[in-house]
Amino acid sequence: YAVPFLSRPPALDGTMAGDVGFDPLGFSNYFDLKWLREAELKHGRVCMLGTLGFLVQEKFQLPLPGFGEKLPIEAFFTVPTGGLWQIFFTLGAIEILSNNGRISPGDMFADGRAPGDLGFDPLNLSSDESALRRFELAELKHGRLAMIGLGGMLHQQLLTKQPTLEQLANFQPLQ
Repeated sequence: YAVPFLSRPPALDGTMAGDVGFDPLGFSNYFDLKWLREAELKHGRVCMLGTLGFLVQEKFQLPLPGFGEKLPIEAFFTVPTGGLWQIFFTLGAIEILSNNGRISPGDMFADGRAPGDLGFDPLNLSSDESALRRFELAELKHGRLAMIGLGGMLHQQLLTKQPTLEQLANFQPLQ
């Protein structure tokens, strides 16, 4: 068990990739486990891309007005309001279309699809069942690490006002 002094939640039976019985707040007692896993995978995927974006933004900027910020936190505030609304609505449309309009925990998995499986497999990685299980676990672990890493980079940049790689190369404690 992940937390020795807590009992293992009944829904966490070890059948899903990465299930080690960790649910100290008991969410699995109240919400569908597939819906929780879908949310975990989506947040992990976004954070993996966000982590890469934080590091790339520091070294490469578009040669256009308003795109010269090295800090992603400051770059966010240079985006025009119309651009932020475009991003918001595009992501909403992707969310709705990727689930065929099913976005509630009650109907999202009515067709029997697995959490995180959006039918996108151009390299046919799911053809080998053992490799698929290994990839599912790797994606979950990498996503969990990216969620922690992106949170750390975000807070580091808020506190130091320095980009991540610059902070690592020229460490200065907080004043």
